[in-house]
Amino acid sequence: MHKNKITLALAITATVGISSQASAAGFQLAEYSATGLGRAFAGEAAMADNASAQFRNPAMLTYLKGTQISAGAIYVDPNIDITGSHSTLGKTNSADFANSAVIPNFYFSRPLTDKATIGLAIGTHFGMRTDLGTDFKASMFGNQADVHTIEINPNLGYKINDQFSVGAGVRYVMATGHFGAASPITIPNMLNKGQHLKYMEGEDNAWGWQAGAAWQIDANNRIGISYQSAVKLNLEGHANGVGFDGTGKGSYAGSLPIELPASAEIASFHQLNDQWAVHASVNWTDWSAFEKLEANIPQLGGNKKIKDENWKDNYRFAVGTTYQATNKLVLRSGIAYDTSAVDEANRTQTIPETDRTWLSLGAGYAWSENLTLDAGFTYIFAKKAHMLEQEKDMPVLGKFEGQTSGHIWLAGVQASYRF
Repeated sequence: MHKNKITLALAITATVGISSQASAAGFQLAEYSATGLGRAFAGEAAMADNASAQFRNPAMLTYLKGTQISAGAIYVDPNIDITGSHSTLGKTNSADFANSAVIPNFYFSRPLTDKATIGLAIGTHFGMRTDLGTDFKASMFGNQADVHTIEINPNLGYKINDQFSVGAGVRYVMATGHFGAASPITIPNMLNKGQHLKYMEGEDNAWGWQAGAAWQIDANNRIGISYQSAVKLNLEGHANGVGFDGTGKGSYAGSLPIELPASAEIASFHQLNDQWAVHASVNWTDWSAFEKLEANIPQLGGNKKIKDENWKDNYRFAVGTTYQATNKLVLRSGIAYDTSAVDEANRTQTIPETDRTWLSLGAGYAWSENLTLDAGFTYIFAKKAHMLEQEKDMPVLGKFEGQTSGHIWLAGVQASYRF
């Protein structure tokens, strides 16, 4: 074996500071309804098509008529690739390593009085899964990450007068997640290719809250604002791996603190005439709160640094249109731009975060006076971006330098019934 590879192999076996991306809070989902999907989620905090509106702004409950139920699902098919080279092990790549998923949702709303409306939302704001496999030559920096969250969100909207409405709700988030880094090589009698260097999985439930307001400027113009609090999780489970204990033979109880970041939206809706409307929104997410990953493993002495993240706040800009083609058929479209939550120096292979552009089309059909069916379709361009993975405290591990690129397809359906 080449001398550099022998040195790298020994470092992989001995190190406790291997870089690994635990990414449980590293990917935010906008996909809460097929209705919004068809307009790239433009203007959501100011729109109330059905009971799903409460998930983005609980004040919009006051715009709903009668008792309503809305349910649907969105299929997400990411196609993300990484190509590059490890300084010691050579060229490597991983194609289509982000897993597809179906994101379901359910919403209910009911007026209590002529001013107050209650609602219940069940959906998710965060989730992802990536798996680079064990053949990826930079897997010592992280090769898998997964997080699933389910959110139960009861809300109350109150109409102050004909111009102003407010709303608030509590968020109960149930989360599971895991992360892993694996050896890309085999060292006879010491380490097998694909063996865990660091692996941790856990679960937790936590509370948060949201609030919003709406200003009906006149019959044709409306502004909405909303805010969702941070949710602090402490994923409790077990950890194992050579990078934790030097042998990889033990399994240890541990926990991983993760903060799902706070976010806010300001949106507007403008009815231009009987057929055309335009809507827009700006979203902010407090990703700068995601500074580092640090596991707590009491049997191994407490806190174990996994990786400095140093993310930055993310912004999203969207504009869309709604066209009432007939009494029964409405057409939607939208475009959005998501800025990356990481600089080039902090981009990681398990979450190759980059700028994205959304192009969306959708339609709604009033099947009857009470039943409406909606569908939405989106294509997302992920900007090509450079990445550099290395452990500054242990340069013997070498570095991976490469590029990520890809695209994402989304398709959703929604059914809404009013009693």
